[in-house]
Amino acid sequence: MNKKIQSESELEDDLRKEYDLSQLKNPVRGKHYQQYQQGHSVTIHHEDGTITTEHFPKQNDVIILDSDLKKYFPDSESVNNALRHLLLAIPPQ
Repeated sequence: MNKKIQSESELEDDLRKEYDLSQLKNPVRGKHYQQYQQGHSVTIHHEDGTITTEHFPKQNDVIILDSDLKKYFPDSESVNNALRHLLLAIPPQ
């Protein structure tokens, strides 16, 4: 199946308005993508002064949905449920 490659102007802008990137001089899309794929940690500073660190392992199982499917499958749970029901329709081998 061939997918039409979209230009930057055709891509859906889903960035929240509070993240104003217009002030950046040289924004780079995917700048930290390779590092993110290798796994990463996030440190959370809570209002009560405590600090929590969450570790996220290497991400090699990420699947990206096309935008027309996102309205039907808004989260991982909905995708997993649909696939499980689909598997029930496949005869066992």
